[in-house]
Amino acid sequence: MESDLVMELAKDAVMLTLLLSAPILLVSLVVGLVIAMFQAATQINEMTLSFVPKLLAIAVVLIWAGPWMLRLITEFTTHLVERIPGLVG
Repeated sequence: MESDLVMELAKDAVMLTLLLSAPILLVSLVVGLVIAMFQAATQINEMTLSFVPKLLAIAVVLIWAGPWMLRLITEFTTHLVERIPGLVG
């Protein structure tokens, strides 16, 4: 297997990881920032106040973007399995 091919597969895997994690991380960041601003304004320092809304927001994002994420993973895996004969020999 050539090093160019390995680098291409690694690049594709990293890009897929970034695409799959971006919606969850961005929503978690926005919700955390809004909750932190609310806590700073009201001086309420309750840990569950930031945890529960983030958990709910992440669940909504997974329900909304789940089919897209599953399609991306399936396409990547199918593409990888189809390239096995060229990778081995």
